[in-house]
Amino acid sequence: MNNLPQVQVVGLTWGHISQDLLALPPQDIILASDVFFEPEDFEDILTTVYFLMQKNPKVQLWSTYQVRSADWSLEALLYKWDMKCVHIPLESFDADKENIAESALPGRHTVEMLIISFAKDSL
Repeated sequence: MNNLPQVQVVGLTWGHISQDLLALPPQDIILASDVFFEPEDFEDILTTVYFLMQKNPKVQLWSTYQVRSADWSLEALLYKWDMKCVHIPLESFDADKENIAESALPGRHTVEMLIISFAKDSL
């Protein structure tokens, strides 16, 4: 849609390894906007990311998400899948405003950004 032929976009279902996913070359960055929506999907998301990390152990998942409950956490699943998460303050890239890019986003919602990668420092 943005006329970026060098950027490959693949539709997927979290937790399912499709032929399109198998055919992907190793990735450096996975962009995932607001995918941490329902806690019952969190492990499927991390399972798929783990699969992609097997192709390139240095790949990172960059994600923003709307905080829907302070009780929801990725911590146990990150530990299970040997991953780590770094919180990126929105103000570090001037995204802590009420309206971004002339849209109503994020409005009055709390939005967070995180980067997930393998926990192993040696990779």
